[in-house]
Amino acid sequence: MQDQQNEQGEERRELNELMAVRRDKLKAISDLGIDPFGQKFVSTHQAQEIVDNFDSLEAEETALAGRLMSMRTHGKASFADLMDSSGRIQLYFRINTLGEEGYEFLQKLDIGDIVGIKGRVFKTRRGEISVEVKELKLLAKSLRPLPEKWHGLKDVDLRYRQRYLDLIVNPKVRRVFETRSKIIQSLRDFLIQKGYIEVETPMLNVIAGGANARPFTTHHNALDLDLYLRIAPELYLKRLLVGGFEKVFEIGKNFRNEGISTKHNPEYTSCEIYKAYGNAEDMMKLTEEIFAHIALEIGGSTAVVFQGQELDLTPPWPRKPMLEAIKEYSGIDLTGLSAREARKAAQEKGVAVGDQASYGNVVEGFFDQFVEPRLIQPVFITDHPVDVSPLARRKRDNPNLTDRFEPFVVTWEVGNGFTELNDPLDQKRRFQQQAEQRKKGDDEAHMMDEDYVRALEYGMPPAGGLGLGIDRMVMLFTDSVSIRDVLLFPHMRPRP
Repeated sequence: MQDQQNEQGEERRELNELMAVRRDKLKAISDLGIDPFGQKFVSTHQAQEIVDNFDSLEAEETALAGRLMSMRTHGKASFADLMDSSGRIQLYFRINTLGEEGYEFLQKLDIGDIVGIKGRVFKTRRGEISVEVKELKLLAKSLRPLPEKWHGLKDVDLRYRQRYLDLIVNPKVRRVFETRSKIIQSLRDFLIQKGYIEVETPMLNVIAGGANARPFTTHHNALDLDLYLRIAPELYLKRLLVGGFEKVFEIGKNFRNEGISTKHNPEYTSCEIYKAYGNAEDMMKLTEEIFAHIALEIGGSTAVVFQGQELDLTPPWPRKPMLEAIKEYSGIDLTGLSAREARKAAQEKGVAVGDQASYGNVVEGFFDQFVEPRLIQPVFITDHPVDVSPLARRKRDNPNLTDRFEPFVVTWEVGNGFTELNDPLDQKRRFQQQAEQRKKGDDEAHMMDEDYVRALEYGMPPAGGLGLGIDRMVMLFTDSVSIRDVLLFPHMRPRP
């Protein structure tokens, strides 16, 4: 422990010395009358564009802006690597081209500085595409050195806390977030082409509704009113179906005051989709189409490799009722049992559930323990118990189950959907049952929403609804095992 503290102290001293040198250079640059934090610079090309189109750009004048990632001086000539958002390109500096003052100024620059250059595109004798710099401008002086051993750094926590450094020195990380943007845009375009309208609903809610989850609370000072950050936009979107919209979707943030894991972040992105006059089967087909479409857009194939496992996202995906899956993988048939009988079965099988767990809670416990870890290839798990599905329509042939589904891939639940409950009387009873669960201490149970019941009393058409977890979708398509790898700034516990 003492050795580690000594090593950290030595690293801090070295860092302070390097920063002091950079501040001295900052002053020297300022003394020359040069603004070390410069002005607008207009680029004509990007690095990768020059590399890809060298034949047509050779000997042409170009202007580039980016960060210096390496510098090598050889007497009266120097080389550097410049990185912009597209990639890297080599820069070549000669004293005869820049002039003595310009070349002397180059020596005051450091790795990490952001510069703008103008020059001629050419290829070195070794065949490397480069730009011979004729004009050099400092756009931002870097006062901290980039970590030299970043690629070997095992402190993943630091990468998440200082994502800006991670993005600077790890282009692969930046590509993940470029892919994330493409996935969201592909999803949005696909739904709009299908006739869905994108809408926005409130983030601040008087009632935390639309899902079973513990909310974050806040307070509106002017109204002297406690509010909740939304846990789901569902109830607002279904109010729009009442109002006459027939196909709507919303991509946005939700907030749930729960634990953090490789699959969970308290702030996450979802896409919720609703179709009037539809049902769960319509939404399962839409789910398959969405994943297949994005796979083709991103990778050119519905075959996706995740952690060495090839997945086939080609529709149709298998459908498997939840109780059948539990019986298959655990050997226990929970069909028709009372809550007491289900809790007894859980105790005998080693499934941890509370003494007052409902039938649906027990079913979910069995599913989480015995089924979920087996679901690698895409599959729909269907027919969930009614007491854990307060917003889903009951099945006609079994009122204890609902017309609900969850898509699973690589053991992850990547969505949730159902035929929507549009019976206001049944919905009110379900809310009342949830309210009773809250009184018993279940702070994830649904709150009573009288206004939503009132909306249903005006008549909501039969409908299908679907919620997709964008973050897990991005994890799948970028081969990322942690949700923090696909969030630019994941939530972290403050360091002491």
